[in-house]
Amino acid sequence: MSSEQTPTPTPTPATATAEETGPRPGRLTAAAAIAALEGLALVVGGGWMLVEGLTGHPDDRTSAVTGGVTLIVLALLPLLAARGLIARRGWSRGPAVITQIMALPVAYNMVRADSLAVPAGIVLGVVAVTALVLLVNPTTTQALGIRGPGNAGKQP
Repeated sequence: MSSEQTPTPTPTPATATAEETGPRPGRLTAAAAIAALEGLALVVGGGWMLVEGLTGHPDDRTSAVTGGVTLIVLALLPLLAARGLIARRGWSRGPAVITQIMALPVAYNMVRADSLAVPAGIVLGVVAVTALVLLVNPTTTQALGIRGPGNAGKQP
């Protein structure tokens, strides 16, 4: 058969999307991994507070249970953001950025404490700033299909 007679495979929507967008940038994958780890940390912390509130002897059982449930519910934000970042959904950058912005005052308060929370606060602050830098990077923005202000109607 000659090359003229060889049929060319028609691209499926999945392969066409992969070819158009190219490989996922490492910055985007790293930002998604950070968001997922933060979400998992919130689930673990919330679970620990919940179990301690139900089985231990906290000063205020209601506050311990409420705090644990609140942390578990808050974990949904970074976990959904991580899933969206991996899937290259433009909407996912907003929740990921919000998560990092919310982590900064927590890290600040942890650093100001006189306890073992100081190293954890430093780590949380560094992780939050790193994730913010990764999320606002032009490579990440482009991979998510986010166009800047004034470019919303223009074709990429």
